[in-house]
Amino acid sequence: MAAARVPSTDLPRVVETLEMIAPRWSVWVLMTLAAETQPMRYSEVNARLPWLVDGQLTPRLRALSNAGLIERTAFSRKHVTYGLTDRGRALLPTLEAMAAYGDQHLDKQLVETKVTKNGTTQVEMLPERIPAAQNAEDALALISYKHATPLLWALKERGPSTMAALHQETMPDLSVAAVYHPVYKLSEDRLVTITPQAGADKDTLNTARISLTAAARSLAPVYRTVAAWATGRPHTDAGSHPLWGANRLPAAARSGQWAAHQARHTMRTAVPVAQPHAPAPEKNWRPADLFSSPTTGPCR
Repeated sequence: MAAARVPSTDLPRVVETLEMIAPRWSVWVLMTLAAETQPMRYSEVNARLPWLVDGQLTPRLRALSNAGLIERTAFSRKHVTYGLTDRGRALLPTLEAMAAYGDQHLDKQLVETKVTKNGTTQVEMLPERIPAAQNAEDALALISYKHATPLLWALKERGPSTMAALHQETMPDLSVAAVYHPVYKLSEDRLVTITPQAGADKDTLNTARISLTAAARSLAPVYRTVAAWATGRPHTDAGSHPLWGANRLPAAARSGQWAAHQARHTMRTAVPVAQPHAPAPEKNWRPADLFSSPTTGPCR
């Protein structure tokens, strides 16, 4: 039986918000500026993100400024600073939720890691530490492409559904075939499962059962905080979202510094990974954690 319907009046604003910050490096720029209490000059931002060239950093700063997330202040032609606006700083809980989701649910390579136990140092194979900004950006990539979030919200509202029903719900003005690609992409990212009806031809997917996975349901903290920001409500009201409920934000036990090293250029899929022994206690990300060690270049 389908789940009870819950109005998604904030969905268009959520989609617009995700599209606004989805362009690559936007999250890194925002988190870099959040790490400082004072506005930064272009050269200072560039020094924190040395792998970005002018052709990449300048458009990001301009776009985020046009979106009202960054304030650009020109004291002279050669003295320009950038800092987060109040609206930009209010977005940080959303970025933190994305970083926590990426840390918890996106696959990590196992790497040799020195661990000290009872005074003895040994090497164990543990999930690699990914900068929080990269975790956030990878999580954002899962839900920001066209139709991804409307489909996930429709499945959250309706419960398990069919291709035809999802098409009618999310893109009625397009052909039925338009729903296939985004659903397949969500399946590849392990956010939905596609189960053919018993006895039906495996190639016939119109009647297949489309369901949210546990990884998709764990997006609740992300969607709650995005919805609160997009509708101008305080972050403290995020837990009262009628559709995504109030789940505890998972601890970001393995994320590294926000922008201490070069980002990896491969996207990760939503695969649960084994957790390290004795994970760190739950904590909120602090801007001061961004550069807890010098940036000496790429980590790999």
